Amino acid sequence: MTNKNVYQLSLTAMLVAIGIIIPIISPIKITIEPMSFTLASHVAIMVAIFISKEVALSTALGTTVGFLLAGFPLPVVLRAFTHVVWAYGAAWYISKHKDMGKSGKQMFFLNLGIALLHALLEMAVTFLYFTNGDSVNMVYMIFGLTGIGTILHSSVDFIISIAVWKVLCQNRKIQTISNLKMS
Repeated sequence: MTNKNVYQLSLTAMLVAIGIIIPIISPIKITIEPMSFTLASHVAIMVAIFISKEVALSTALGTTVGFLLAGFPLPVVLRAFTHVVWAYGAAWYISKHKDMGKSGKQMFFLNLGIALLHALLEMAVTFLYFTNGDSVNMVYMIFGLTGIGTILHSSVDFIISIAVWKVLCQNRKIQTISNLKMS
């Protein structure tokens, strides 16, 4: 195992731990049953997408398993599992466009793309779980609460992730192993 692999594995372990602990202990949480939106709960996965596809995939899978072991309800675990798709997709895209961090416009569209895919995937899980109610409530639950709520939540977490990433990039080791270049 190379030093780069050990460093990436260590970062992944820390990101998984952070990604599990934030939803458990964060006091900044909005709960509108059956959804909950915890500020910064996606930051670990979003930072992982800036590093590599492997780190993003491992972090998303690790946090999903962590949610399962922590006893989160199955719909929450399944929504967390959908993060594997958008995290890997975003990390793959960044690996092909490594200098996009230098462009606010490109980062805006990356944020928008992640938020839309994230929302669509979580809406699919919500649809599977909550289609037994009345149609007005279902439309509100799927499109309003899950769709729009996830787009807003994901976008705010992405902005926080960029701020965290700028601080982390001051470390040369992180700069050398990551895909996203900010300057």
